[in-house]
Parts: sequence; C-alpha cells; structure tokens
Amino acid sequence: MTATAPPLAEGETLIASFTGSRATYIKEHVMLAAIGSVGAVAILMAIGNPHPWTGVVGAVLAIAVRGVYVASEQIGMTWHLTDRRLISPAGVSLARGDIVKVRTIFSAAQVVTRAGDKFMLKYQADPAGTKAVIEGATA
Repeated sequence: MTATAPPLAEGETLIASFTGSRATYIKEHVMLAAIGSVGAVAILMAIGNPHPWTGVVGAVLAIAVRGVYVASEQIGMTWHLTDRRLISPAGVSLARGDIVKVRTIFSAAQVVTRAGDKFMLKYQADPAGTKAVIEGATA
C-alpha cells in the first residue's frame, strides 16, 4: 500500500491521489471512544453494576488498542484517480464510467459502481473535497 502512483497505461494521466489523514484517524477514534464510553456506562448502570465508571476505562482502552494496532495499515492506504479509472490501494481498477455515485460517510468517501459494489476511501481530511474531485472527474 504505497503512495506512489501505480503503473499507468500509455496516455493515461494521474488526476489526484487520496491518502488517509492521521489527524482525521485520531479524531474519529476519539469520537468512537466517547460513544463507546457512554454506551458502556449506560449498559453497566442498566444491569446494576456498582462501578459503571469501568465502562469508560474499558471503552477507551479497547478503542485505543484497536487504533494503534491498525493505524499504519489504514492511514497508509492511497487511492489514485486517473482520467480513466480509480485505482484502489490493492490495485483494483474501477473504470470512471462505472462509478455511479459518490457519497460521504463521516470521514470517508464511498464510491458506488454500476454493479452495486461499494468502496470506501477512509479517513479523508476533506471527504467532501474527495467526493467533489471524483465526481468532477466522472461527470
């Protein structure tokens, strides 16, 4: 999963590259930890646990461990948009004409193909900007 452009066909032009943002990744995990804390405390209170504060500790630790474990994998993913296709970090090519919809979901841009396949460009610093660039190129 490298940020360098993949091999392009003769005459193909790279328009943009989209890499996950470390700051966005951290913000999203802080939000997940906060939501998880509230949920864990609520559940512990509902079942009558005398120490509901442990839900905060458990949720924060769980999200922190997950965040550290997958950070390098998630943040290092780079998508490339050319004048002909969108190329995933795994090398999967989506023809621009096959892209029928792009939407934003939190910090991600989701690309939907004519066949109904969905691909997520995660942890984008500006998901609306990513959406606009892809839509502009596929219009």
